[in-house]
Amino acid sequence: MPPLAFGPVPGNIQMDWHEREQYAFIHFTTNTFTDKEWGYGDESPSIFNPTAFDAEQWVTVIRDAGLKGLILTCKHHDGFCLWPSAYTEHSVKNSPFRNGKGDVVKEVADACRKHGLFFGVYLSPWDRNFAQYASPEYISYYRNQLTELLGNYGEVVEVWFDGANGGDGYYGGTRERRRIDNRIYYDWPNTHAIVRRLAPRAVMFSDAGPDIRWCGNESGFAGETNWCTLSVDTLYPGKSGITALLNTGSEDGTSWLPAEVDVSIRPGWFYHEKEDDQVRTPENLFKIYLESVGRGANLLLNLPPDRRGRIHENDVKALQGWRKMLDAAFSDNLAAKAKATADTWRGKSKTYAAANVTDGDPETYWATDDDVTSGSLEIDLGSSRTLNYICIREYVRLGQRVKQFEVDVWKDKAWERVATGTTIGHKRILPLGGVSASRLRLRIADAKACPLISTVEMY
Repeated sequence: MPPLAFGPVPGNIQMDWHEREQYAFIHFTTNTFTDKEWGYGDESPSIFNPTAFDAEQWVTVIRDAGLKGLILTCKHHDGFCLWPSAYTEHSVKNSPFRNGKGDVVKEVADACRKHGLFFGVYLSPWDRNFAQYASPEYISYYRNQLTELLGNYGEVVEVWFDGANGGDGYYGGTRERRRIDNRIYYDWPNTHAIVRRLAPRAVMFSDAGPDIRWCGNESGFAGETNWCTLSVDTLYPGKSGITALLNTGSEDGTSWLPAEVDVSIRPGWFYHEKEDDQVRTPENLFKIYLESVGRGANLLLNLPPDRRGRIHENDVKALQGWRKMLDAAFSDNLAAKAKATADTWRGKSKTYAAANVTDGDPETYWATDDDVTSGSLEIDLGSSRTLNYICIREYVRLGQRVKQFEVDVWKDKAWERVATGTTIGHKRILPLGGVSASRLRLRIADAKACPLISTVEMY
């Protein structure tokens, strides 16, 4: 009898999101030309004039780096729209770009489809330009713009709602500070319903979901303990320890709300010439990968185009070096089709036997009986090999279960521990330090319910 689901489980669109693993963020607006991070809202559209805009350059650079798609900042806090919105004059239609006939969103969305990448949109809930921000009229305006983005540019698979809300701004010339109660002002359930209707395959990001959560920092790491579960009612503004909670999730959380790690390849989110020599190194990007994707989260890597409208050569070089490191580290799975045995498996049935973890099929898994929450797998490589990394996956369609595990290698006629961890989730990667061994053992020391391990890979 197959195991039953335990606790919260991912929906189909969340499973699709887990499989995407890593993708790009694109911050590009008037800030690119004013050398700011947050525009005030009074910037003239006339300053938006990329001289060599090339959406295909963005997309091919992103694709070649191994990223699966991109999320575009269609409107940041300054309120400037990268598409010719019918609801404001503060957009590309009043800029020199393409002589006022341009549409950055369309060109990027089309390039993504052409090159096989997914497309997502960021629409800032805060708008420092719009005169009626903080009034009910703004909510209608915001939803109208969301409808434009989701209805006119093909399939959208992620919608990003930023957490920055309210403060000083231009606001149509009033130049004042406006405060809102972000718990109720936006009436999020009715906004979310628009996304569900117009983009049914899209996941929605915010601190509290409803589909994926923030990781609690912009430095590039998820928690070493990283539960995909969280109780949404614990994520209220001003809560003590909220960033730590976002980083680790909650073992007893009532919703499937996995973490997305957003981080920029430069110190800033928008392009600044003075940061051309401060681009992250391939080695640092590799570390970020291990501490995001390698901890069961997804990686959203920001790549800010320059004033030409291109991803800068220094950023491209760093991405190319990073891709080479990933390919070198994870191209040869030494455990593929290797013999695997277990000390226990569900009903002594081949359906749940150890061989499932090395068969290359993510839909098969090793499982124990319902009352067994620990057990060990042994993989025989046939000869001594140098082991740098282990990659483990749980079968999370039925819930996240593992609380503690250990990795041993057979050395000098005894088992020697080389790694330990807490959670696994969609994917867990741990360094093994280049140890030489012919046999490896994964021991599940504790789990919330019978463990389900779909994959063990070694590199």
